[in-house]
Amino acid sequence: MDKRLNDGQDLRVPAICRACDARHRGICGAMTAEQLAEFSRFTTRKKIGAGTELHGQGERVISYANVLRGVVKLTKVMQDGRQQIVGLQFAPDFIGRPFASESTLTAEAATDAEICAVSKGALDRMVATAPDLEHKLYHQALLELDEARDWMLTLGRKTAREKVASFLHLIAAHYDPECNETVAFDLPLSRQDIGDFLGLTIETVSRQMTKLRQEEVIIVENNRHVIVSDMERLARIAGID
Repeated sequence: MDKRLNDGQDLRVPAICRACDARHRGICGAMTAEQLAEFSRFTTRKKIGAGTELHGQGERVISYANVLRGVVKLTKVMQDGRQQIVGLQFAPDFIGRPFASESTLTAEAATDAEICAVSKGALDRMVATAPDLEHKLYHQALLELDEARDWMLTLGRKTAREKVASFLHLIAAHYDPECNETVAFDLPLSRQDIGDFLGLTIETVSRQMTKLRQEEVIIVENNRHVIVSDMERLARIAGID
């Protein structure tokens, strides 16, 4: 019996997974149809509002999640209560550290978002029987390490202008991976959070955004909607090769 749809999709793959835009680009892309059908029994799609905490620093890990839509910010809190945004995650990023018993970061929705959550036990069992999935998770961990090293360069060596341009390029590139000439997006962070992420004051962030707008590198509408008309020019300002 032919188990494929007219467009070539596998009928053994759950309908909700066939309709998922993040499926092929995320960890689920490493699973066979049978593995995905089994895995989907333990997953739950959730819509969450901005400010919703997915897990807190120091909490016991009981679940993981794939980002399907929106942006999630990762925050590290120091013993004296000071905190630092250390990363942003977009669709189809994976939230959580497999096999870890305790979360080292706080994950919070920076915007309204949608996630696909799965229990820790279910994913850990699946990894044991799906080598391609283990490889995919390992590959993502290496990508996050590379991104962290690149961000260390941004924070440690770039000027305020380059930092703000790098942030805008980071967001634009995730919204449009092809980096087309014109990219439009809503800022996922407030000016205060952008300053926290970049190690700048809110005044410096606002000043640099104004300069980029005056130079027509970007257009800002309603204080949050940004249009980048020339990605190559923004990349040059950011010092990105």
